[in-house]
Amino acid sequence: MRYIISAILLLTAFLKTEAATVDTVSIYSKAMQKEIKCVVIKPTLVQDETISLPVVYLLHGYGGWYSNWIIRVPELKDYADQYKMMIVCPDGANSWYFDSPIDSSFRYETYVSKEVPEYIESHYPAIKNRNGRAITGLSMGGHGGLFLGFRHADFYGACGSISGGVDIRPFKKNWELNQKLGDTLNYWDNWNKYSVINVIEAPLKEKPVVIIDCGTEDFFHTVNRSLHEKMLELKIPHDYIERPGAHNWDYWKNSIQYQLLFFSNYFKSMKI
Repeated sequence: MRYIISAILLLTAFLKTEAATVDTVSIYSKAMQKEIKCVVIKPTLVQDETISLPVVYLLHGYGGWYSNWIIRVPELKDYADQYKMMIVCPDGANSWYFDSPIDSSFRYETYVSKEVPEYIESHYPAIKNRNGRAITGLSMGGHGGLFLGFRHADFYGACGSISGGVDIRPFKKNWELNQKLGDTLNYWDNWNKYSVINVIEAPLKEKPVVIIDCGTEDFFHTVNRSLHEKMLELKIPHDYIERPGAHNWDYWKNSIQYQLLFFSNYFKSMKI
């Protein structure tokens, strides 16, 4: 019996050493002149430590922070191991992931789409081309995933949104958006320019592979359905999923499994 217990303890210790690692790093933003924290989930590499890994940038929602995802969905470590991908969760404050046209202290588009990847690709074994990069997120982060994915389609090969605020114009009094974009009377142009539903119209040499997911009881369901219909009209290929669910972690925890599988299949199709 003593030997059996010892073997179980050794096996448990071995399995623990084989789990994905979770780092919390500080990444300096030159654009905003401050240190900002970021979670980096790196899978176990059993055989070859020299291989480069695809990266999914996973964005939090309004009121969230850099460790929001890993606290709420610790299974991300298992998914990183299963799909042999890195998952990077930067802090986006309540920025909606754009560079504010009226407040120069908010430059989170530059931070997330330039400064964070530069750090990751210089400190981790990350693939350094668009075929190995994807970006998605929940709610405000869903807006960020598509907003940055389309505006930087030369950088991200795939992008997604979970319960995303993909058209911010109906929400004029919400989430301090007017502090980032200006009031709707004088700065309505900004609201049009920074809404994903309009961003997708820009001509692109290479369009990203896209997945969109939203619950039918979500207050963002209507704008997601409108985005889907517009993308159909514009003949923009995408996967669109709607199913019963609200704007909550029960939905997001379930949804991220499918999105990471989607991105894993994309990375495999690129033969990276």
